Parts: sequence; structure tokens; C-alpha cells
Amino acid sequence: MSDSEPHETTGDGTEERTRSERPGDVDRRSFLQGAGLAAVAGGSGLGVTSQLLDFSGLRTVDDPIGNYPYREWEDLYREEWDWDSVARSTHGVNCTGSCSWNVYVKNGQVWREEQAADYPDINDDLPSSNPRGCQNGACFTDYVNADHRVKYPLRRVGERGEGKWERISWDEALDEIAEHVVEKVRDGEYDGIDSYTPIPAMSPVSFASGSRLVNLLGGVSHSFYDWYCDLPPGQPLTFGHQTDNAESADWYNADYIVAWGSNVNMTRIPDAKYFLEAKYDGAKTVGVFSDYSATAIHSDEWLSPEYGTDAALALGMARTIVDEGLYDEAHLKEQTDMPILIREDTGKFLRAADVGLDADDPEYAPVMVDEDGDLRVAPGSLGTRDGKLDLDASIELDFEPRLDVETTVATDDGSVRVHTVWNSLRERLAAYTPDRVYEETGVGRETHQRIAREFAAADRAKIIHGKGVNAWYHNDLGNRALLLLVTLTGNIGRNGTGFDHYVGQEKIWVFNGWKQLSFPTGAVRGVPSTLWTYYHAGILDLLESDQSWVEDEYDTAAKIREAIDKGWMPMYPEERDDGTRPHPNTMFIWRANYFGQAKGGEFVEQNLWPDIDLVVDVNFRMDATALYSDIVLPAATWYEKYDLSVTDMHTYVHPFTPAVEPLGESKPDWEIFRLLAERIQEVATDRDVDPVPDRKFDREIDLQSVHDDYVRDWIADEEGALADGLSAAEFILEHSEETNPDYVDDRITFDDIVEQPRRFLGVDSHWTSSGELDQDRAYVPWEDHVKEKVPWRTLTGRQQYYIDHDWFLEFGEELPTYREPLVEQDTSEYPLEYIQPHGRHAKHSTWRDNPRSMRLERGEPTVWLNPEDARERGIEDGDTVVMYNELAEIEGVAKYYPSLPEGTAMQYFAWEKFQYPNRKNFNHLLPMRLKPTQLVQYPEETGEHLHFFPNFWGPTGVNNDTFVEVRPKDGDSQ
Repeated sequence: MSDSEPHETTGDGTEERTRSERPGDVDRRSFLQGAGLAAVAGGSGLGVTSQLLDFSGLRTVDDPIGNYPYREWEDLYREEWDWDSVARSTHGVNCTGSCSWNVYVKNGQVWREEQAADYPDINDDLPSSNPRGCQNGACFTDYVNADHRVKYPLRRVGERGEGKWERISWDEALDEIAEHVVEKVRDGEYDGIDSYTPIPAMSPVSFASGSRLVNLLGGVSHSFYDWYCDLPPGQPLTFGHQTDNAESADWYNADYIVAWGSNVNMTRIPDAKYFLEAKYDGAKTVGVFSDYSATAIHSDEWLSPEYGTDAALALGMARTIVDEGLYDEAHLKEQTDMPILIREDTGKFLRAADVGLDADDPEYAPVMVDEDGDLRVAPGSLGTRDGKLDLDASIELDFEPRLDVETTVATDDGSVRVHTVWNSLRERLAAYTPDRVYEETGVGRETHQRIAREFAAADRAKIIHGKGVNAWYHNDLGNRALLLLVTLTGNIGRNGTGFDHYVGQEKIWVFNGWKQLSFPTGAVRGVPSTLWTYYHAGILDLLESDQSWVEDEYDTAAKIREAIDKGWMPMYPEERDDGTRPHPNTMFIWRANYFGQAKGGEFVEQNLWPDIDLVVDVNFRMDATALYSDIVLPAATWYEKYDLSVTDMHTYVHPFTPAVEPLGESKPDWEIFRLLAERIQEVATDRDVDPVPDRKFDREIDLQSVHDDYVRDWIADEEGALADGLSAAEFILEHSEETNPDYVDDRITFDDIVEQPRRFLGVDSHWTSSGELDQDRAYVPWEDHVKEKVPWRTLTGRQQYYIDHDWFLEFGEELPTYREPLVEQDTSEYPLEYIQPHGRHAKHSTWRDNPRSMRLERGEPTVWLNPEDARERGIEDGDTVVMYNELAEIEGVAKYYPSLPEGTAMQYFAWEKFQYPNRKNFNHLLPMRLKPTQLVQYPEETGEHLHFFPNFWGPTGVNNDTFVEVRPKDGDSQ
């Protein structure tokens, strides 16, 4: 301390330290060292910090208000709650949380975070939305200054995955990437430039940053919701919509809630209160889980079906509802395809064209029978709305259709027997007797019938659906069977009812502004990641060369070829004129950990990755994907940039704002891709690269203007308007129906949401309760259809349970049915069912490597086993074990879990590859599976009901249906 530096004294004359000596006034290195010492002290109380925290000099304070002596050690506690500034931010992670946090800064460092807890309440009857947050978000500070934080651009100098890097400058990194991109575009290989980033809702500006550039380059945007196996394919099949949910506050409005494979108490921590509050308010809660999960524990009843048998259980419950007349007949007649006629000769719908009825398009107008026995065109079908979506059309009936019809009609082909979908459904359900349901699922004969009766009797019943059903090969059948329960009982389109699927958060509020920002040209190359990976990782070739490796009743390889050849599913790069198809040449990854989701990890690592010339990862941490990249660019964390945060779990928008400057040379995503666009434009201009005609779209790819186009507001045609992330966020708010609707006088600005989260003003039409948002009640979907009679976005214009596509008829899946889980392995050699659910202590791979989170569990990849299975194999709790099958083997620590059914090996994902000794992670034990019925276009000619659109419809990556064995590692218990 300098002699000239002033001292301070306490009231009793005791000398205080100068400001520069206090714990808060430290440089960055000292700050981090001090934080480390404090952690040691908290963990052990030993070592050097025991001297720092020596309390032997404690003195009693007689008058803490009037005469309080200065006691130096108390600064440890005072300084913890001292700060220089507070910023509002959140955590852009794939958890659907969207929780607003205050970030506290001292001496230029993020010091701590706490829940902001200032969401406006919806109404006095609903529990407050405050607070929102979880233990993961409460320690994101650790990541801001973590050892594995990427602070500088890095270039790989060893093999991919070897971990050998050299630090390079931003100029070097941008030059190398730009020169590569210019070469590929100039040579016409732009459709080999791929981009992978998930979940726009968690940070739409950051999502748009790279997507906007790749769109301008003519590159390919990957789907993710289906690749994660989060997309419930049964929903677009049945409703024509992808994942519209009530916000979680609506759970409180329900009288009866079934948490079916959605472990809300573990994976929906900010929202679980509504599940519990509903129970306290009198709602009955039922948990349907194979294991005695954290949500089952807190449910009134627990049903435990065998793995993958959820469809059988749901269909048994549906049989009870139908046989006992507990269904909502009026709802079925108006809102569903149950009264529609099916031809018995072809299995197809009877169309107006078959019987000479008038319609806009008779080929797509299915037929009903009215109460007088006359044939009537179903109102609101594709055939009555010119084959397209028409929000002004209606499914309202001006006649009474009959559900139970068996008759003969005269067609151009002669007399044809027909019957209703309702009759086909009843025949299908007849097979799900109480005995069969018990044999398939293990759930009691009386139990499932009683639960079905209770569900049907409730005024407002709801199913919360999750990954426990969705992670299986036959997930579409599971989805459709569960949906049938809410449809039969009319529990849809009202508060407190519905089928709420919460796995991921694909559907995005602020949709239009995000879309315009992400894809300015409107010409988008989108590809289903599951199919793309299956194709380019060589699995399709393997299946075609030797189909004996799997019993494939679906003839998957042939169906994939047919779907690609017919254009039902896109594949990039496109096939060239000479019949060849190049490999992908470039991969941009940001906000994502591709290797954390890469089913078929062996195939991806050995076959796909080597064919990609350049992998660029934009990341704030060295995760597994960064480790297997060629160039890693340092990204700003969520506390160092501007962005927005939304989720389908609530109806609010709030921001990211920079609490501190980005660490090292890291930069916000928007700035990184803007700089790359700028460098590409410079290189292209220097080389005088001509515009390249796009093979697919009526446009040219002009690299000499790519940066100018990147920062231009294409709607206002304003040059340079989108130069930074803040202006991009404001663009989204300005151009979105939710925040700036035409039909209200108010709008939501970025300054508004910095002040506090704001509830949306409107609802975009891609949701199903569109228009002005009712500010006095929780959002609930499907009201457009149920209350306003807008046609559902299906062929029939109704909730459609009968799919008369040829492939569905071929496989007997035209109606919801039960197919046993796949067993493609020798279960005598690999007897344990292998499952990988979402866990509590990480969100995908984020926080998997965080020491604070890891201390809440075993701290390394863990294999959860039923104690009986473990003891049978000579495994003690805590032993190191090897889990293996014919694809790979991985190590982990064994944990006894008595709540797990016998015959199961469980590992919560997504542990990083580098956390395993052999750098093979949980995905290496999985093959890649793809169900062909998820490749169809329907109708085949138009795809108006089902067509590929990223994250709406496409094949899902399958997590389950795999078997393994577990043994002690050599040297452990035998």
C-alpha cells in the first residue's frame, strides 16, 4: 500500500484497510484464485484457507445496532452480497426453461446470479410464475471463467479429437474459413456447406447469426428436433401441427393430470410447481413411468408399464372408454375423422370423386353419411378448401353425421363396401383386452380400466407427454395412442385439457421476426438431420449391402431410396447430372454439441466426419464437438451478449444483456458471423468471383455482396441496419405478431423487456389459438379448431387417426396400434435394456463438465442398475464397470437404483466423449435407426398434410430399442 493512499477509520478509531486492499478490489487472476480458495474452504476447511478463516478471535457483540465493532473476517460475508452493477440475462440452453436472472458484477467480473422473479402474474387464481430457475442456472458463473472456456481462435494441429491446438489470430481464422467457402461456392459446391444449430427459442438472434450467412451462401440448414428424438411424429400425423402446447401455468387448471413419460420434477424444474400446486388444489395426478421416478413419487398413483409398451396401455384405456360409452360423441363427429367412410376394397377414404359429389377438389374430399343415410362431403377437408390451408374455412357441420356405418355405395368402379373410421377403430381396439394389456404392459387389468374411467369422467383432463414415450422406434404409434385418449374424451381446446408434449422447445414465439432474420432470401435448403446422417455415415450402404444384420420388415433401405427419389425427403448435396452425389464439404456448428446427440456414434466418427473437409465450431467451451473440429472460434457466453429468450412453457419474452465484456478474444455469435461475411466478401471481391446461379432456386449467390446483404434489413431495405446483436433482437421484436401485432395499439420493445419480462400481446397463426393473447388466462392450444371451427391442417380437416397412405396401409399402421419394441440383438448375450433419459444435473451436455454440478452426483459417467442385476454380475455400488454390446464398450461407475426395473441399464445423457477413458460415449452403443413411415409425403401429390419441413415432419433419431451387457472392469468386484 502506498504511503500516500488514504486510510479509513471506524467509529471507534480502529484503522480500516484502504479500498484497494478489500477483497472486492482485486485483479482478474487474484479474483479467480480467491474464488478457488473459497471453494476449497467450503469443501474441506483445510489447508491455507484454515488460517484465513481462523475464528479464534471472535468477540461477542452486545449491541449489534448501536455499537458494532469492525471484525475483519465478516468481510467474507459482506462482500458476497456487494456488487457494482446488475444485468438481466438468462441461460440459452436446451431445457425449455427460459428463466429470467439477475447477473451481479463486481470489479468487472460476474460474481453471482439470482432469479429475477418479476414475471407479471397472469391472474390472481393461478400460482405466480415467480420464481423460475434451477441449480444449473445458479452456477453458470462457473462457465464464464472456466478453465475450458475458449478464449482465442484455435486451429487443430493434431488428429481430430486428439486435443492438439495452436492459437491463431482472428484474421488467420477468418481468412482460412473465407477462402475455403469462396472456393466451394465458386465451384458450385455450396449445397455441401452445412450448418447445425438447435432450438431457436433459446436464443433466436444467435440461431439466426449463422443461419443467415449460410442461407446467403446457398448452404444447408439442418433440422434438430427430430434428430434429438424430441419431435413427436404422432402429432403432425394426427393434428397436422407440430407440438403446440399449453403453457405450464395451465396445468393448474386441470382436474386430472397424467404425467406420461414426462419426468417434470426432474426435467421441468421451473415448471414443476404447477404440477404440485394442481395436486394441492385437488387435481388427481397419475405418473406413468417404467421406473419409480421423481415425478412418480409425488403422484397420487403410479403405473409402471414395461419399456416401450405405452401404446398398448393407452389403447387398452381407449377400449374401456369406447366400450363403456364414456366418449364425447359430439366432439368425435365434428372434430375428428371418425364419421368418414373407408373403402373396404382399397383401404382408402371414400372420396367425393368416387361417388360423383361436388367439391372444389373431389379427389381430396372425403365423405360422411348423414342421419338420413345420404352421402355428404366432409366440410373443411382439403377437397373443400382448394387443397390448401384456409383459415377462413370451417369444419362446422350443418348435418348430423353417423359414427356407426356399414353399407354399400355405388362408385365408378361398381358397388363398394364401406364403413366409418369409427368402426375400424372399434375393431382395432377390440384386440386390447384387459388380459392382453396386462400381458404386454404388466399394468393391472382393473387398474388401467379404472384410470381410463377417471380420465373420461374428469371435467378437465390433461396428459403431459415426454421422452419416456418418445425415445422409441415406434414413437409415432405411442404418440397417436395417447392422443386418442384426449380426443375420445373431448379434452382438447379448453383450459386445463390437452396433450402437452415438452421435450425440447422447437416451436417458437416471435416466429415471423426470427424467420425473416434467419432466412432473408426465403430460399431455404433444409435437411432432416437423421436421414442426412444415416445416408452420409454409410448406414444406408451397409443396410443395402447386407440386410442380414437386421430383420427389417419395413424394407428400410428401399423406402429411403424411394422417399429421396420421389422428393418426399430432401438430401444434400443434390445429385449431380452424372448421377453422382458429392460428400458434404463444410460444417458450421454453433450453440450445439453435435456429438452429444450423434446416434450411431461409431458410424458418425468413422464414416461421416472424415469426409467433411472443414468443421468450424463456434463455442464458449471445449466440448466434444469442438474437440473434433478443425477451427474453434471463441463465442461470448450468455452473460456477454444481446439476445432474446422465449419458450413454449410460458408466454413471456425477456432478454440477454451483456453483464460483462466477452472474455479474452471471444465475440457474440452475431459479430462472429458478420465478420466472416465481411471477410468472404473481401476475398470474393479481390478474386472478382462472379455470382453463382443457384441450381434449385431462382436466385444468384453473390459473394461480393454477402456482407452487405447480411447487415441489410431486407424488409425495410435499409443498408447496415443489422450490424449488431441488439439491432437484430429489435428486428425480431418489431416483425413478430407476438410483440408487435397489427390489431393492438401497443408493442413490446427491447427496453421494455430489460425492465422486466413482458407477456406477449398476440399469437402468430402458426400456433393454434391465434390472434390477441388473452391476458387474463393461461395460453392453451387448439382453440382455433375447437372453438372457431378452423379446419385442422390435415387431409380431412379434422383430428385424423386414419392415414390412408400406401405405406401405412402396407404396415398395418393406418390406425393407432401397438408394435412391440424392436429386438434386433441377441438378448442372451446382451440382456439389459439400455435407456438414456434426461437428467437433473445437466441440460444435454451443458453442465455435464461443471464441477459444482458434478458434485451433486457421482462426478463421472454413471451406469444405473437394479441392485439384483448388479449383484448377479458381481458388481458393487461404486465399482467401475464396462457397458458394451456389438458396437462398442464404454466405462462408467455403477450406481444401485432400486427404483429401476430389473433388466435395465440406464445412463443419463449427455456425458462428453472426453469424460470416458476411451473417448467413446453413450451414443457409441447405439446403432442408427430410422422408421420409414416417418419419410412419407401425404397426400403424395401435394404434401399439404405431411411434408418435410425442418422440425415439423421427418424421421426421428431413436435413442432406445438397444440392449447391452455390463461387467465389472478388471480388478473390481467379481
